[in-house]
Amino acid sequence: MDRIDKILSHHGFGSRKDVKKLLRDELVTVNGKFVYDPGFQLDISRDKVVVDGEEIKLQHDVYIMMNKCADVVCANKDGEHRTVFDLLDDSLRHKFLGGDLHCMGRLDIDTEGLLILTTDGKLTHRLLSPKTHAPKTYAVGLRDSLTEEEKQKYSEKFKKGFWIDREGNEDGFDAQPSEIQFIKDEKIDCLLTIYEGKYHQVKRMFSQLGNEVVYLKRVKMGQLELDPKIPLGGYRELSQEEISLLSE
Repeated sequence: MDRIDKILSHHGFGSRKDVKKLLRDELVTVNGKFVYDPGFQLDISRDKVVVDGEEIKLQHDVYIMMNKCADVVCANKDGEHRTVFDLLDDSLRHKFLGGDLHCMGRLDIDTEGLLILTTDGKLTHRLLSPKTHAPKTYAVGLRDSLTEEEKQKYSEKFKKGFWIDREGNEDGFDAQPSEIQFIKDEKIDCLLTIYEGKYHQVKRMFSQLGNEVVYLKRVKMGQLELDPKIPLGGYRELSQEEISLLSE
């Protein structure tokens, strides 16, 4: 239960002062009855709220699946580049009951694919915690094509895990065992599933083997796969079933 002025303010209806005016002007009903008291206690799971003739979808947390395009960064603000938040409709550019939208993990500026934006900090922490070892799968395009013998060597390397050299200010590390699947596609050479999230990890793993990643797209997080119907730069809210997949 929360105050109606707080809930409507966090659902994009302006400040609490703005909400009070809506109430005074008889533009807000709860379960068919006008509400005038800004302190009215609202149950978002049960109550039906109509503002100016339109029923409002009330929710504590928001979960968005985006098919990130290249040339946008996973940040709230950036002086040089557009951000993933710039791709969102104005209706999502406000504070929610669960807090501010944030990226559930980041993708490099030139990396495409599955990005989750949410207000659910607990789920983000659980999914990204090193203790969770949540799988993340990437479609990878390589500079150099591989022979069957080289593919076998790559498979053995990734299966066992191997050392990754230092990059800039980032220390080297032992990459944990991962899974690689080679496929035939015009743009993609393989699918790589990793269980950690080091800086530039996928690019550094292939660089360590003498190759270069020229295309990278995240296609799966945990058990949740990117919806192929979402165009690059597009997004939609997750279904309850998809939210449950992230929680598994």
